[in-house]
Amino acid sequence: MRRSHLFTSIMATAVLVLSAAATSAQSGQLRGHVLLKQADGTTVKAAGAQIDVFRTDLPGTYQLKADKDGVFVHAGLPFVGRYIVAASMPNAAPNLLPGVRAGQDVDYEIVLSPGDGHRMTEAEAKALVKPSGGGATPTGGGGAKLSPEEEAKRKAENERITKENEKNVNINKVVGEAFKAGNAALNAKNYDEALKQYDMGLAADPEQPSLLTNKAVALKARGVDRYNAALQTKDEAARTSGLDVAKADFKAAADAANKAAELIKKMPAATDPAEQKQQAVNRYATMSARAEAMRLFVTKADASQADAGAAAFEDYGYGANAARRRRRRQSVRCVSEDSGRETGRSRCKPGSRTGVVQHGRQSQVSGSSELLPALRR
Repeated sequence: MRRSHLFTSIMATAVLVLSAAATSAQSGQLRGHVLLKQADGTTVKAAGAQIDVFRTDLPGTYQLKADKDGVFVHAGLPFVGRYIVAASMPNAAPNLLPGVRAGQDVDYEIVLSPGDGHRMTEAEAKALVKPSGGGATPTGGGGAKLSPEEEAKRKAENERITKENEKNVNINKVVGEAFKAGNAALNAKNYDEALKQYDMGLAADPEQPSLLTNKAVALKARGVDRYNAALQTKDEAARTSGLDVAKADFKAAADAANKAAELIKKMPAATDPAEQKQQAVNRYATMSARAEAMRLFVTKADASQADAGAAAFEDYGYGANAARRRRRRQSVRCVSEDSGRETGRSRCKPGSRTGVVQHGRQSQVSGSSELLPALRR
């Protein structure tokens, strides 16, 4: 009973951590590059161009510089925001892109023309943007206007981006609602409903690490319940069937957690201190869920994946509690040679811990054989 209660506490705490992770999951990267048009019509990279990002749906201004190749990147802008991106530099007329959103995996291009080096203010940028979201004419003394063909091309591109942004707003709404409803169901131990909600969110955006992580938690919890219920039955066929269903949950949990870990690893490093802290929280939550999912998958379903399980603990096993995590990583390899289940008789050295409650011939599963250090309260 105590272990069951502890697992419930662990699961609830994990969801709270991941709820915080959802905030970060709703932000994304803005990237692009700036070119400077020469008198002969050719373009060069606008090294060191000033980039001003103005949020139009809420107050917000962000400033950064393009690098030596004219490339600019800003991580951590809210997905739901709509932005104007203005570029300026000495001896050039400023230019802007309206209706921009973060996290779209778009390399935005801003082309500057020769001018007086004026830096566009927020008021000027917003005044230039048409209500339809169309393009704006470059400003600044001596600035050269775009040709009709160039203006038409840019307007078409802006309209395409605006439509894509509107689509992404709807996706973000679905993802946010699914995450919230899924977490509520998970905390209520309604695992089927939680999984239904997480899958709805993933149908809209398959690469949301927070949804995948919480889906892994729900699958793991349901698998634990199914596994232990199967051990209680006296009918051999029913027991075998129940264990198979539980093992399928353990495998699905491992798959979801592994995908979440891959996405977390691919995220660009945050530059803002607050974003760096949140990014660390997100990574820890995902890697801890993955390590536990892999532990159950290896020890209860597929012992051939022991190396993958150990690798999961390597990713998770950093920080002050590394020694304790190494002991748990050792337990991943301690599997019965004939059954692949954690048992009292394993290949572990004498005195090592398999972390299970003995139950007859087989071991009843606790959701976590040892409290995850960061989630202990």
